[in-house]
Amino acid sequence: MKVVQLGPYPPPHGGVQTNLVAIREYLLANGHECLALNLTRFRGTEADGVYYPRSAAGLAWLLLRLRADIVHMHFGGDLTTRLLGLAFLTSLLPGRKTVLTFHSGGYPSSPAGRTAGPRTLRGLVLRRLDGLIAVNAEIAALFRKFGVRPERIRTILPFVVKPPDPALVLEGLLRDFTAAHQPLLLTVGLLEPEYLLPLQIDTMEYVLQRFPEAGLIIVGAGSLEEDLRNHIARKPYSEHVLLYGDLAHPMTLRLMLQSDALLRTTLYDGDSVSVREALYLGTAVIASDNGMRPPGVRLIPVSKRERLRDAIFEVLEGNLPRPTIAGDGQENVRDVIAFYRELLSHGRQGAVG
Repeated sequence: MKVVQLGPYPPPHGGVQTNLVAIREYLLANGHECLALNLTRFRGTEADGVYYPRSAAGLAWLLLRLRADIVHMHFGGDLTTRLLGLAFLTSLLPGRKTVLTFHSGGYPSSPAGRTAGPRTLRGLVLRRLDGLIAVNAEIAALFRKFGVRPERIRTILPFVVKPPDPALVLEGLLRDFTAAHQPLLLTVGLLEPEYLLPLQIDTMEYVLQRFPEAGLIIVGAGSLEEDLRNHIARKPYSEHVLLYGDLAHPMTLRLMLQSDALLRTTLYDGDSVSVREALYLGTAVIASDNGMRPPGVRLIPVSKRERLRDAIFEVLEGNLPRPTIAGDGQENVRDVIAFYRELLSHGRQGAVG
């Protein structure tokens, strides 16, 4: 099987990037071919089957030149005209099955998502694709509103977990911080307004009153990095908060394994990869209630500092059971590959339907 994936390629190591890489690694490990075309402004060195096209024309040329059985796109955020144009182009490629995973958990309830319909440009383009993967039930329902036939839709969670090697040594700054701070809180995500990171930083004032040696590590990259560093620097307890920045996925999982709780405070969110990973590893999770959290998560209302504080106390004082999740962490990527095989076993569908 030859697969070309299109989407954001790390760094940074966000949820979409992690899903793309996990699929690619699984394919390569099982004797298939998989190339990746980065769709972000990040420019890395083209090696080992990862390409960084510098323009729309360059991307189109690669799509025409690279042979594949499956072209799998990964979109997050909004269904912009640019992304729709890319999806339309892939649907025109001869001899290839086209698949799209839409990772934007908040899109169905957004103003744009509420206008979903079969007569929209979005509906016309999505119906041209051979397969659509929704990362939650709400996105699957959105696809149906666009007129996509149910047999072309699969709901597959985007997380894949390889248990980290406990012997993996944390990098210098992380090693020093974790050695000096217990209990340990962790947050993993983008440094963007919707993740309410100042709320977590402010809540540490109360956490430290009960747990004087506690620490909070923030892993991620984004537009608020400078603002968050300044916010932390103004706190008298700044040495208890580490804004680390981007971190490679294996090291993130190793840190997650060592942490006492993962915090996921959001204004809106989908089925978070980091939440699923923490549950699989047995790390407690405290998250804003978005109506779709998996079992085992300690839910809190959005933007409630006191409720976040109380939930942290409950977890750190051992008043909540540790989560347990069945499976080997690879079941979702196997479902993606099974969907590929199912599509390839059928002749190409009609252009629209």
